[in-house]
Amino acid sequence: MHYHLIGICGTAMASLAGMLQARGHHVTGSDKDVYPPMSTMLQSLGINVAQGFKREHLTPTPDCVIVGNAIPRGNPEVEETLRRKLLYRSQAEVVKEEFIRGRHSLAVAGTHGKTTTTSIAAWVMDQGGLDPGFLIGGVAQNFGSSFRVTGSDYFIIEADEYDTAYFDKGPKFMHYLPELAIVNNIEFDHADIYADLEAVKLAFRRFMNLVPENGRLIAGWDSPNVRKVVESFGERLFTRVETFGTDASAKWQVRNADFSEGLSRFEVLCENQSWGEFQTPLLGEFNLLNCLAVIIAADAWGVSKEKIQGALVSFQNVKRRAEVRGEERGVVVIDDFAHHPTAVRETLRALRARYKDRRLIAVFEPRSWSSRLAVFQEDYANAFAAADYVVIAAVFDSQKVTEKGRALDTSELIEAISRQGKPALALPDADQIVAHLAPELRSGDVVAIMSNGGFGGIHEKILTALQTS
Repeated sequence: MHYHLIGICGTAMASLAGMLQARGHHVTGSDKDVYPPMSTMLQSLGINVAQGFKREHLTPTPDCVIVGNAIPRGNPEVEETLRRKLLYRSQAEVVKEEFIRGRHSLAVAGTHGKTTTTSIAAWVMDQGGLDPGFLIGGVAQNFGSSFRVTGSDYFIIEADEYDTAYFDKGPKFMHYLPELAIVNNIEFDHADIYADLEAVKLAFRRFMNLVPENGRLIAGWDSPNVRKVVESFGERLFTRVETFGTDASAKWQVRNADFSEGLSRFEVLCENQSWGEFQTPLLGEFNLLNCLAVIIAADAWGVSKEKIQGALVSFQNVKRRAEVRGEERGVVVIDDFAHHPTAVRETLRALRARYKDRRLIAVFEPRSWSSRLAVFQEDYANAFAAADYVVIAAVFDSQKVTEKGRALDTSELIEAISRQGKPALALPDADQIVAHLAPELRSGDVVAIMSNGGFGGIHEKILTALQTS
C-alpha cells in the first residue's frame, strides 16, 4: 500500500513511517517543522518528506492517508483528503491494525516515564529472547531506533494519553489492546485538552478497563491518583493487578537503593520477600521504579531473573533523557525532555544525586502546551530546588498560548525562584542564553537543558562556545 503521513516528523508519526516501510509499504509524508532526531531518521531511511502542506502532495493518490494528532482542519492536505473522500486513519489506528492485533502486547502509560520505561521493556524482552517489535516516543540507544518490526508474537508500545486526531478526540492509548498495561503515575497534564485532573483520571480508568482477565495491570502505588483510579473499580476490575513502588503496601517494592557509585543498585521485594538484586546505569529513584515495572512485566512473560538482571545493567537509556551531549573545558552539557514540573524536579534531583559536589545549572524552555500555560505557575517555582542556578527561556510561541488561556509568567517565576536564595534569570532565546552563560561557566559545572523541542540548537551552541572561548 501507499501510505501518506500528514505531520510525518512527529515522534510517533516518523516511527510509524519507518515501521510501515519495514513492512514493505510505500511511504511518503509532509511536515513544516523538521528537526532531528526524527528528520535525520527519515532521511536515513530514504523516506521522502515534502516541505509544508500542499494539496498536490496527495498526487499520486495514496491508498491511505494518516493524519497526525497535531494536524487540524484547514490543513490543505486534510481538506483535499476529505474533498476526494480518500481513506484516512489516525496513527494509533494504523499501529493497532498493522502491528498489535493478534500479538501479545505491553502498553506503557503514565504521566511521566513512559518513554524510558518502554525502552527498558523493549531491551529486557529482547535480551530475554522474545524478539519484540516496539514503538517508542524517543530513540532507544540500545537499538539506535525508536521502533522495530519483527516476526515475533510480542509488541511493546508507549501508550500516550494525548488525543488521537482531530476526528478522534479520545486518548491514543485506547487503541493499543493491552495484554499487559503499565501505569507508572497519574498527574494533571496536557492542559490544552484535559479540563482538570478528574478528566485525566477518567481517561486512565478507561485505559485500565481494557486489560483482559488473562493480562496484568501493573500499577504504580506511589502515585495517589493511580491508587484512587484502581480502587474506584472495587470488584469490577476484571484483571490481575500488580502494585509496585517504594510504599510498604505495594506488592512489589524497591528497597536499599544506592546511587553512590557509577551504577544505581537496588533490591526488589515481592510480598515482603527478597526477590532479587539489580543494577542499572539510570539515575534517580523514579528510574528504579520504571525498572521495577518492567521487571514485573518481564516476569509475567516468562523472562528469567538472570536475563532481566543482565539487560538492566546493560541498558543505555533514551536519547534526550539525561543524555550527556558533550563535555568541554570540564563543563558537562546534558539534554533532557523534561517539561512537566514533576519531571523537571525529578530530573534535577537525579542529576544532583549523580553530580553531588558540582554546580548544577538548569536551563528550561516552556514549550509543551501545559508548560506554556499558567496552570503550573506555582509548581514550577518549586521544581528547580535541586539546581544552583536557573535560566528560563521565553514561552515558546506565546501568541498562540493566549488563545487558550493565561501564559506562564516567566518574570514572576524568576522572582519566586530568586526568593529561594539562588541566582535565576529569564532570557528570551537560545542565542542570548549561550551569550550569557558561556563566560560564566567553569570546570566542574553541569548544565541541564530541559525542553521538549529543538530549543534553537542550544546544546551544540554552548559546547561550541566553550570550545572557542
